[in-house]
Amino acid sequence: MTDIKIMTDLLVIFAISIGIVFVFHKFRLPPIAGFLAAGALIGPHGLNLVSDLEQVKVMAEIGVVLLLFTIGIEFSLAHLAAARRLLLVGGPLQVVGTLLLATVVGLAAGLSTQQALFWGCLLSLSSTAIVLKALADRDESDSMHGRATVGILIFQDLAVVPMMLLLPLLANPADSVRPEVLLPLGKSVLLVGALVAAAWYVVPQLLEQIVRSRSRELFLLTIIVLCLGIAWLTSLSGLSLALGAFIAGLVISESEYSHQAMAEVLPFRDSFNSLFFVSIGMLMDARVLAAHPVLVVTLIVAVIVGKFVMGAIPVVVSGYPLRAGILAGVSLAQVGEFSFVLAQQGEQTGLLVGEPYQVFLAVSVLTMVITPLLMQGAPHLARRVEAIQRLRRWSSEKTTSQVQHAESRHLKIKDHVIVMGYGLSGRNLVRVLEETEIPYVALDLDGDTVRRESQNGVKIIYGDATNPSVLHHVRIDDARVLVVAISDPFAARRAVQIAHGINPDLHIIVRTRYLREMDDLHQLGADEVVPEEFETSIEIFALVLQTYKMPQSVIVQKAEQVRKEGYALFRRGELPDLAHHLRRGTLTDVEVDTCRIDADSPALGRTIGQVSVRPRTGASVIALTRRGGTESNPGEKVRLEEGDVLSLLGTRDQIRRAVGLLMNEQVS
Repeated sequence: MTDIKIMTDLLVIFAISIGIVFVFHKFRLPPIAGFLAAGALIGPHGLNLVSDLEQVKVMAEIGVVLLLFTIGIEFSLAHLAAARRLLLVGGPLQVVGTLLLATVVGLAAGLSTQQALFWGCLLSLSSTAIVLKALADRDESDSMHGRATVGILIFQDLAVVPMMLLLPLLANPADSVRPEVLLPLGKSVLLVGALVAAAWYVVPQLLEQIVRSRSRELFLLTIIVLCLGIAWLTSLSGLSLALGAFIAGLVISESEYSHQAMAEVLPFRDSFNSLFFVSIGMLMDARVLAAHPVLVVTLIVAVIVGKFVMGAIPVVVSGYPLRAGILAGVSLAQVGEFSFVLAQQGEQTGLLVGEPYQVFLAVSVLTMVITPLLMQGAPHLARRVEAIQRLRRWSSEKTTSQVQHAESRHLKIKDHVIVMGYGLSGRNLVRVLEETEIPYVALDLDGDTVRRESQNGVKIIYGDATNPSVLHHVRIDDARVLVVAISDPFAARRAVQIAHGINPDLHIIVRTRYLREMDDLHQLGADEVVPEEFETSIEIFALVLQTYKMPQSVIVQKAEQVRKEGYALFRRGELPDLAHHLRRGTLTDVEVDTCRIDADSPALGRTIGQVSVRPRTGASVIALTRRGGTESNPGEKVRLEEGDVLSLLGTRDQIRRAVGLLMNEQVS
């Protein structure tokens, strides 16, 4: 009967969630808010349609574990090292700052020192699950503020351990700090270190043996056991299950099987994760809000504003631009799921009992419900703050203009390319610009990268391209091209808008991740938009055609055809006319392509006449290039050598047959 009851509960949860999330989708509201609302509706304080809350909570916790596991896989040690500034500076500032602020407010409200400190611990944590899901839904996980938010959330999860150890001292302040109190912390550190070291040595070898079995089911089970097993072992040291799952993800992220592991776990993660959000919504008791509306609303506003400020400041102090600080501050402006764990411990120790506990639950759940909505409006808040900054600059326009002109004189450059972002795309572009002697200047917000590359002779400057002053400094008025090569969609849109406003004649090229962002970027002033997912599809079919020995000219022509058709369809709807033109036979015209004679070519050592290119394929050899020299219309007695390049003339099919003859002596 227990199994039937939990099955009924799951059916009720998913059925009602589908309806509510669908309605939220129609009104363009975040799906997370829909799951929370569904939980409030079917929970014990609503319609009470769920009979076994404990089973639902267990499965919800599995969802959080799987979420942190996949985040660990995506994050990897390289990302963790890149976020060290936030882990060492931003995270401590956010947690300690919020804790102290909440403690001061609690003391002013009449709480004891122990209770005020406990409230500070509760409010200093944010919701890892909700924030990361919202960032993923908005495609902002890899943005500047997304990385900053993730770094602080990781530190918060680590901070749960000392907070749990602090609870007995807060509950019994008469006890002094004794060695046996600190002993669990030392054990936790040693156990986690030993676990990670063992996993790093064992997991790669284990996965290699599992993959050799060629059993997908065995691979999936192994990944799940590693995720839950490492999380469980980590929890034995006093750490949270979710943090243990994150460590497991980090371990697997360093293996070559991480992408397949992610693909296998995603369906389970999304299913169980929805249960977590529903279970949080079930905690909502509308009667508390009805009994204390002013108190609850006041606390909600205080928590959101206070955590926004204490979240934004550490990000800015860590070297990120103000825009990223604002967006990260909004993302962190709620109470976290680990706060519920602390609250339950506080209820048992007497630090948070009775009505204050219910008020805390109401405030926490409502801040979680509001968070996705706030994150939707965060970009508008960031734009308003930037507008205020520009207004202040305008009030002192004369002084600012003089400073800009003075700075610009130091950068003597004209008719140049401005490269925004020095990642892989930016580095490759800069290398080509240097080789072709085209003037350029690069902008990046990673101080370490700027310092290192500038020492290597790269013309790179630390600066934010969404800041008009920075753009004036790199002489945007005299530039010819702006290339936006960053992963932050919000920053890319802002940079395009501001740059186009300053210099309408500037040719703006933007790299974006998804096709759906093209229209917005074109409307803001971008001349060319390169979507990664579309270009990736072209690269894939080009590699397939190369495998089948198709002539390079055919591959290039096909790529250009797809680009013209695709971009016309995405931007102007010109696909029908172009497709009709192509179907009339344009691609059957005569073409010219080249073929290189390699060491394994069957034509090596034979004469052109012996190979019989034209009689057997219809294509003509119109030139031969050897050791830098080119001979037109080579005779049939010319013997082919390794490294020779033959220029072929004919139709596409004739050239394909000729290449096949020269490469593998097959004519089809």
